[in-house]
Amino acid sequence: MTIIGISAGIIGAAMGSFAGAQVWRLRASQLKADKAQGEPVDSAEYKRLKPLMGRTVRGDRSTCLACGHTLHWYDLLPIVSWLMLRGKCRYCRTPIGWTELVVELVMAGLFVATVLAWPWSLVEPLEWIKLGLWLVALVTLVINFMYDARWFLLVSGLNWTLIGCGAVFAGITLFQADNTVASLWSLLGAVAILGGLYGVLWLYSRGKWVGEGDIYLGTGLALFLADWQLAFVALFVANLVGTLAILPQLLTKKLERGSHVPFGPLLIIGFLTAWFFGRAIVSWYTQIVLF
Repeated sequence: MTIIGISAGIIGAAMGSFAGAQVWRLRASQLKADKAQGEPVDSAEYKRLKPLMGRTVRGDRSTCLACGHTLHWYDLLPIVSWLMLRGKCRYCRTPIGWTELVVELVMAGLFVATVLAWPWSLVEPLEWIKLGLWLVALVTLVINFMYDARWFLLVSGLNWTLIGCGAVFAGITLFQADNTVASLWSLLGAVAILGGLYGVLWLYSRGKWVGEGDIYLGTGLALFLADWQLAFVALFVANLVGTLAILPQLLTKKLERGSHVPFGPLLIIGFLTAWFFGRAIVSWYTQIVLF
């Protein structure tokens, strides 16, 4: 189990490095598309990310955004390279920032936690498929977390990838269920809570309260949870964390009531809490209510 955990951590850190790089590539593509459509873009940001635009897959090499130097394999070792270079570019000594290191550590931790706490036995091929779908989902969630937190926008392509993986995951879960009808109703309840609720809020507020991307994100998360109780836990935690984070800023006037707050990261935090601790939370709550 120790070897499996270490292997999962190494792969997770590598996926974290990949996720951190993809955020900037996605942002470059978005800026290019916005400018082509005549929408206003930040000129400094556009100039900084212009080297990432128009690259082919074959010629897409990692480069320093400050000096443009092509990075070699020994510059890209997850966690290790950042620590050895003290968070700076090897060639121009420009600070890289803490985000890259944090993402790699978080992704490594998520992969290790997934393998060690996986609730099903990895004996049948279907369970390996579910594990693979879950790990792909984790990568899309981390990328969307960073993108939404920084630019207040969820990437639609990532949301649809999440929904596609979640649909297959939910289908396998239903196929394996002892009571297919009850499991289907629980799945539909989860989709209603995390997808339908945000759909109603989006329609009612005409997109002012929540973004359309939150609907698709919530739907994808619900498909993986496939349980209305876990979906409720995710929703509760997301709103609780959001309240605890935003209320002090409202009281100190750092935020106004009409300020735009990205809800995607909060929803992802709620989802991960429900995935890893949801059953324990539901059991704890049930004992309090019954006794």
